[in-house]
Amino acid sequence: MSRKVMCQKLKKELDGLDFAPFPGPKGLNIFENVSKQAWQDWMAHQTTLINEKRLNMMDLTDRAYLDEQRDKFFEGGEVDQADGYIPPEDQ
Repeated sequence: MSRKVMCQKLKKELDGLDFAPFPGPKGLNIFENVSKQAWQDWMAHQTTLINEKRLNMMDLTDRAYLDEQRDKFFEGGEVDQADGYIPPEDQ
């Protein structure tokens, strides 16, 4: 049986993550307050940002930028979009 959380992003009770995505207080907060669905949405958005903005995950500035974007994403704030990105049409 899966664990349920009140998802702070999607504002409804959904299946929670199986484990914290990373150690520390932020990872624990995500584990307790973010659903699997919202986490998957974030991972897709993060991948788009990394690829389209050519972020380097070895660069601490780029990593801090993604941390900031992640926090805004889950809090319902305005997040950056990849300039000129056109998502593929669903088939």
